[in-house]
Amino acid sequence: MLTSMDTVSDVVRGNLAEYERLAEHVRAMCDNIDDVRGTAHSDDELVTAVVGGRGELLELELDTRVFRDQDAEGLAAAILDTVRKAAAEAEREATRFAEQLVPPHARGDDFDSRYGPVLHLLDDKAKPGSSDG
Repeated sequence: MLTSMDTVSDVVRGNLAEYERLAEHVRAMCDNIDDVRGTAHSDDELVTAVVGGRGELLELELDTRVFRDQDAEGLAAAILDTVRKAAAEAEREATRFAEQLVPPHARGDDFDSRYGPVLHLLDDKAKPGSSDG
């Protein structure tokens, strides 16, 4: 005969298993995003930027020819533009990984590759009719 304690234990075990499943999905997504790199070059090819999947600037390379012009404002603008392009490329790549965890109907134009998959998994879990929702 099952006691209420057995029922509680079964629910707790089920919740822990579900948590582990969700956590594994999030870990996999984070691992993939950590490996993402976006690279961009300035229009004149004198500035190269590499940005990681979390938006961090990993590398910035300036060709020595950038110093010939001595235009500090122009150089700053080229660096900013190049870093932004590299960040956009990294975001596109990170989104490709993140979208693997979210069904197509749950993605929109405002899909957030950092939090979208986690929010989708939590929303899905909280819906009425889910295994314990």
